[in-house]
Amino acid sequence: MQPRFIEFGNGRRFCLFHPAQGRVARGAVLYVHPFAEEMNKARRMAVLQSRALAGAGYNVLQIDLLGCGDSSGDFGHADWSVWREDVLAGYRHLRVCSSAPLILWGLRAGCLLAADAAVDLPEAADFVFWQPVVSGKLHWQQFMRLKMAGELASGQAKAVGEQLRQRLAAGQSVEIAGYGVSPGLAAGLEGAELRPPPRRSGRVVWLETSLRDEATLAPVSVKCIDQWQEAGFAVNASVVRGPAFWQTTEIEEAPELIAATLAALAERA
Repeated sequence: MQPRFIEFGNGRRFCLFHPAQGRVARGAVLYVHPFAEEMNKARRMAVLQSRALAGAGYNVLQIDLLGCGDSSGDFGHADWSVWREDVLAGYRHLRVCSSAPLILWGLRAGCLLAADAAVDLPEAADFVFWQPVVSGKLHWQQFMRLKMAGELASGQAKAVGEQLRQRLAAGQSVEIAGYGVSPGLAAGLEGAELRPPPRRSGRVVWLETSLRDEATLAPVSVKCIDQWQEAGFAVNASVVRGPAFWQTTEIEEAPELIAATLAALAERA
Protein backbone atom coordinates (compact mmCIF):
# COMPACT_ATOMS: atom_id res chain seq x y z
CA MET A 1 0.00 0.00 0.00
CA GLN A 2 1.53 3.30 -1.12
CA PRO A 3 0.07 6.63 0.11
CA ARG A 4 0.48 9.54 -2.27
CA PHE A 5 -1.03 12.89 -3.30
CA ILE A 6 -2.25 14.16 -6.66
CA GLU A 7 -1.62 17.89 -7.03
CA PHE A 8 -4.47 20.12 -8.24
CA GLY A 9 -4.86 23.83 -8.76
CA ASN A 10 -7.36 23.80 -5.89
CA GLY A 11 -5.33 21.57 -3.58
CA ARG A 12 -4.22 17.98 -3.23
CA ARG A 13 -6.12 14.70 -3.37
CA PHE A 14 -4.95 11.90 -1.13
CA CYS A 15 -4.67 8.46 -2.70
CA LEU A 16 -3.74 4.94 -1.67
CA PHE A 17 -2.18 2.84 -4.40
CA HIS A 18 -2.19 -0.93 -3.96
CA PRO A 19 0.21 -2.49 -6.51
CA ALA A 20 -0.74 -5.81 -8.02
CA GLN A 21 1.10 -8.86 -6.76
CA GLY A 22 2.37 -10.84 -9.70
CA ARG A 23 4.23 -10.21 -12.90
CA VAL A 24 1.32 -9.06 -15.10
CA ALA A 25 -1.62 -7.10 -13.66
CA ARG A 26 -5.08 -8.47 -14.39
CA GLY A 27 -6.78 -5.10 -14.11
CA ALA A 28 -6.51 -1.47 -13.01
CA VAL A 29 -9.20 -0.60 -10.45
CA LEU A 30 -10.26 2.91 -9.41
CA TYR A 31 -12.35 3.10 -6.23
CA VAL A 32 -14.97 5.86 -5.91
CA HIS A 33 -16.16 6.24 -2.34
CA PRO A 34 -19.71 6.96 -1.10
CA PHE A 35 -21.28 10.19 0.15
CA ALA A 36 -20.62 11.94 3.48
CA GLU A 37 -20.46 9.72 6.58
CA GLU A 38 -20.92 6.55 4.53
CA MET A 39 -17.34 7.05 3.30
CA ASN A 40 -15.97 6.91 6.85
CA LYS A 41 -18.04 3.88 7.81
CA ALA A 42 -16.90 2.04 4.68
CA ARG A 43 -13.21 2.94 4.78
CA ARG A 44 -12.12 -0.34 6.38
CA MET A 45 -14.05 -2.44 3.88
CA ALA A 46 -12.57 -0.42 1.00
CA VAL A 47 -9.04 -1.10 2.26
CA LEU A 48 -9.73 -4.79 2.86
CA GLN A 49 -11.12 -5.22 -0.65
CA SER A 50 -8.27 -3.21 -2.18
CA ARG A 51 -5.71 -5.42 -0.46
CA ALA A 52 -7.55 -8.54 -1.60
CA LEU A 53 -7.67 -7.26 -5.16
CA ALA A 54 -3.96 -6.44 -5.12
CA GLY A 55 -3.26 -9.94 -3.83
CA ALA A 56 -5.28 -11.32 -6.74
CA GLY A 57 -3.23 -9.36 -9.27
CA TYR A 58 -5.05 -6.04 -9.65
CA ASN A 59 -3.62 -2.53 -9.37
CA VAL A 60 -5.99 -0.50 -7.18
CA LEU A 61 -6.18 3.26 -6.58
CA GLN A 62 -8.33 4.71 -3.81
CA ILE A 63 -8.85 8.46 -4.05
CA ASP A 64 -10.33 10.83 -1.46
CA LEU A 65 -12.45 13.41 -3.25
CA LEU A 66 -12.20 17.15 -2.48
CA GLY A 67 -13.05 17.84 1.15
CA CYS A 68 -13.13 14.14 2.04
CA GLY A 69 -10.75 12.01 4.08
CA ASP A 70 -7.17 13.26 3.88
CA SER A 71 -7.62 15.39 0.76
CA SER A 72 -7.41 19.17 0.97
CA GLY A 73 -10.38 21.48 1.07
CA ASP A 74 -13.62 21.51 3.00
CA PHE A 75 -16.59 19.28 2.26
CA GLY A 76 -18.74 22.39 2.05
CA HIS A 77 -16.68 23.68 -0.89
CA ALA A 78 -17.17 20.57 -3.00
CA ASP A 79 -19.63 20.21 -5.80
CA TRP A 80 -20.57 17.38 -8.13
CA SER A 81 -18.58 18.69 -11.09
CA VAL A 82 -15.40 18.99 -8.99
CA TRP A 83 -15.80 15.44 -7.71
CA ARG A 84 -16.36 14.28 -11.27
CA GLU A 85 -13.06 15.89 -12.27
CA ASP A 86 -11.41 14.20 -9.28
CA VAL A 87 -12.49 10.81 -10.61
CA LEU A 88 -11.07 11.65 -14.04
CA ALA A 89 -7.81 12.80 -12.42
CA GLY A 90 -7.69 9.56 -10.46
CA TYR A 91 -8.10 7.68 -13.74
CA ARG A 92 -5.21 9.58 -15.33
CA HIS A 93 -2.98 8.89 -12.34
CA LEU A 94 -3.91 5.22 -12.37
CA ARG A 95 -3.07 5.03 -16.06
CA VAL A 96 0.44 6.29 -15.28
CA CYS A 97 0.82 3.32 -12.94
CA SER A 98 -0.96 0.64 -14.94
CA SER A 99 -2.05 -0.14 -18.49
CA ALA A 100 -4.19 -3.13 -17.45
CA PRO A 101 -7.93 -3.25 -18.33
CA LEU A 102 -9.85 -0.52 -16.52
CA ILE A 103 -12.40 -1.22 -13.80
CA LEU A 104 -14.37 1.49 -11.97
CA TRP A 105 -15.47 0.32 -8.53
CA GLY A 106 -18.07 2.35 -6.68
CA LEU A 107 -19.93 2.06 -3.40
CA ARG A 108 -23.40 3.57 -2.95
CA ALA A 109 -23.38 7.11 -4.41
CA GLY A 110 -19.86 6.42 -5.63
CA CYS A 111 -21.50 4.24 -8.28
CA LEU A 112 -23.43 7.26 -9.55
CA LEU A 113 -20.26 9.32 -9.75
CA ALA A 114 -18.25 6.57 -11.41
CA ALA A 115 -20.86 6.03 -14.12
CA ASP A 116 -21.20 9.78 -14.68
CA ALA A 117 -17.44 10.33 -15.01
CA ALA A 118 -17.10 7.31 -17.31
CA VAL A 119 -18.89 9.29 -20.02
CA ASP A 120 -15.76 11.42 -20.47
CA LEU A 121 -13.17 8.67 -20.25
CA PRO A 122 -11.13 8.07 -23.42
CA GLU A 123 -11.69 4.32 -23.09
CA ALA A 124 -14.37 1.87 -22.05
CA ALA A 125 -14.43 0.54 -18.50
CA ASP A 126 -15.93 -2.36 -16.64
CA PHE A 127 -17.70 -1.63 -13.36
CA VAL A 128 -18.01 -3.07 -9.88
CA PHE A 129 -21.06 -1.68 -8.08
CA TRP A 130 -21.45 -2.27 -4.35
CA GLN A 131 -24.99 -1.60 -3.09
CA PRO A 132 -25.43 1.01 -5.82
CA VAL A 133 -27.62 4.08 -5.41
CA VAL A 134 -29.89 4.08 -8.44
CA SER A 135 -31.49 7.49 -7.86
CA GLY A 136 -29.47 10.45 -6.62
CA LYS A 137 -32.71 12.33 -5.94
CA LEU A 138 -33.89 9.67 -3.51
CA HIS A 139 -30.44 9.51 -1.91
CA TRP A 140 -30.45 13.26 -1.36
CA GLN A 141 -33.95 13.15 0.13
CA GLN A 142 -32.84 10.45 2.55
CA PHE A 143 -29.83 12.54 3.54
CA MET A 144 -32.02 15.61 4.16
CA ARG A 145 -34.17 13.53 6.51
CA LEU A 146 -31.19 13.44 8.88
CA LYS A 147 -31.69 17.17 9.33
CA MET A 148 -35.43 16.87 9.69
CA ALA A 149 -35.33 13.94 12.11
CA GLY A 150 -34.53 16.18 15.06
CA GLU A 151 -37.59 18.31 14.34
CA LEU A 152 -40.12 15.48 14.18
CA ALA A 153 -41.14 15.77 17.83
CA SER A 154 -41.85 19.48 17.48
CA GLY A 155 -43.71 19.03 14.23
CA GLN A 156 -41.28 21.31 12.40
CA ALA A 157 -39.78 18.72 10.05
CA LYS A 158 -41.70 19.92 7.01
CA ALA A 159 -40.72 23.54 7.66
CA VAL A 160 -37.06 22.58 8.08
CA GLY A 161 -37.12 20.70 4.79
CA GLU A 162 -38.57 23.71 3.01
CA GLN A 163 -35.96 25.99 4.58
CA LEU A 164 -33.20 23.73 3.29
CA ARG A 165 -34.61 23.88 -0.23
CA GLN A 166 -34.97 27.66 -0.09
CA ARG A 167 -31.40 28.17 1.10
CA LEU A 168 -30.02 25.96 -1.66
CA ALA A 169 -32.16 27.70 -4.27
CA ALA A 170 -30.75 31.04 -3.05
CA GLY A 171 -27.21 29.77 -3.59
CA GLN A 172 -26.48 29.16 0.09
CA SER A 173 -24.91 26.08 1.61
CA VAL A 174 -26.76 24.03 4.21
CA GLU A 175 -25.55 21.97 7.16
CA ILE A 176 -26.80 18.40 7.56
CA ALA A 177 -25.46 15.88 10.06
CA GLY A 178 -22.28 17.89 10.50
CA TYR A 179 -21.60 18.25 6.77
CA GLY A 180 -21.81 21.53 4.90
CA VAL A 181 -23.37 20.90 1.49
CA SER A 182 -23.08 23.41 -1.35
CA PRO A 183 -25.90 24.05 -3.84
CA GLY A 184 -23.74 22.59 -6.60
CA LEU A 185 -23.19 19.35 -4.73
CA ALA A 186 -26.84 19.01 -3.77
CA ALA A 187 -28.02 19.70 -7.32
CA GLY A 188 -25.48 17.34 -8.84
CA LEU A 189 -26.37 14.48 -6.53
CA GLU A 190 -30.10 15.11 -6.86
CA GLY A 191 -29.86 15.03 -10.65
CA ALA A 192 -27.72 11.90 -10.90
CA GLU A 193 -29.10 8.56 -12.04
CA LEU A 194 -27.28 5.28 -12.52
CA ARG A 195 -27.28 5.26 -16.30
CA PRO A 196 -24.91 3.31 -18.55
CA PRO A 197 -22.39 5.49 -20.42
CA PRO A 198 -23.60 6.00 -24.00
CA ARG A 199 -21.91 4.20 -26.88
CA ARG A 200 -20.03 1.93 -24.49
CA SER A 201 -20.26 -1.70 -23.48
CA GLY A 202 -18.51 -3.94 -21.00
CA ARG A 203 -19.14 -5.89 -17.84
CA VAL A 204 -20.79 -4.95 -14.56
CA VAL A 205 -20.43 -6.76 -11.25
CA TRP A 206 -23.48 -5.70 -9.20
CA LEU A 207 -23.38 -6.84 -5.56
CA GLU A 208 -25.72 -6.07 -2.69
CA THR A 209 -25.68 -7.29 0.91
CA SER A 210 -28.39 -8.58 3.21
CA LEU A 211 -28.60 -10.34 6.56
CA ARG A 212 -31.72 -12.20 5.43
CA ASP A 213 -31.46 -15.69 4.01
CA GLU A 214 -32.34 -16.05 0.33
CA ALA A 215 -32.61 -12.28 -0.16
CA THR A 216 -33.22 -11.03 -3.70
CA LEU A 217 -32.47 -7.82 -5.55
CA ALA A 218 -34.89 -4.95 -5.06
CA PRO A 219 -37.27 -4.24 -7.98
CA VAL A 220 -35.58 -0.86 -8.56
CA SER A 221 -32.24 -2.64 -8.92
CA VAL A 222 -33.68 -5.17 -11.37
CA LYS A 223 -35.13 -2.36 -13.48
CA CYS A 224 -31.79 -0.52 -13.57
CA ILE A 225 -29.91 -3.72 -14.43
CA ASP A 226 -32.27 -4.25 -17.36
CA GLN A 227 -31.33 -0.79 -18.67
CA TRP A 228 -27.62 -1.60 -18.48
CA GLN A 229 -28.16 -4.89 -20.25
CA GLU A 230 -30.19 -3.23 -22.98
CA ALA A 231 -27.28 -0.80 -23.46
CA GLY A 232 -24.95 -3.74 -24.17
CA PHE A 233 -23.41 -4.42 -20.75
CA ALA A 234 -23.13 -7.95 -19.37
CA VAL A 235 -24.30 -7.76 -15.74
CA ASN A 236 -23.42 -10.28 -13.05
CA ALA A 237 -25.75 -9.41 -10.16
CA SER A 238 -26.30 -11.12 -6.82
CA VAL A 239 -27.04 -10.59 -3.13
CA VAL A 240 -24.48 -11.85 -0.60
CA ARG A 241 -24.76 -12.21 3.14
CA GLY A 242 -23.37 -9.27 5.06
CA PRO A 243 -24.21 -6.11 7.03
CA ALA A 244 -24.92 -2.66 5.67
CA PHE A 245 -21.42 -1.68 6.82
CA TRP A 246 -21.64 1.82 5.28
CA GLN A 247 -24.30 2.81 7.83
CA THR A 248 -23.81 0.61 10.91
CA THR A 249 -23.05 2.20 14.27
CA GLU A 250 -19.84 0.21 14.68
CA ILE A 251 -17.32 -0.45 11.92
CA GLU A 252 -18.24 -3.81 10.43
CA GLU A 253 -16.87 -6.13 7.77
CA ALA A 254 -18.54 -8.17 5.06
CA PRO A 255 -16.06 -10.90 4.09
CA GLU A 256 -18.53 -12.65 1.79
CA LEU A 257 -18.79 -9.45 -0.26
CA ILE A 258 -15.01 -9.38 -0.71
CA ALA A 259 -14.98 -13.02 -1.77
CA ALA A 260 -17.90 -12.52 -4.16
CA THR A 261 -16.18 -9.55 -5.78
CA LEU A 262 -12.99 -11.51 -6.38
CA ALA A 263 -14.96 -14.48 -7.76
CA ALA A 264 -17.01 -12.31 -10.13
CA LEU A 265 -13.91 -10.57 -11.46
CA ALA A 266 -12.19 -13.93 -11.93
CA GLU A 267 -15.11 -14.98 -14.16
CA ARG A 268 -14.57 -11.79 -16.14
CA ALA A 269 -10.91 -12.59 -16.86
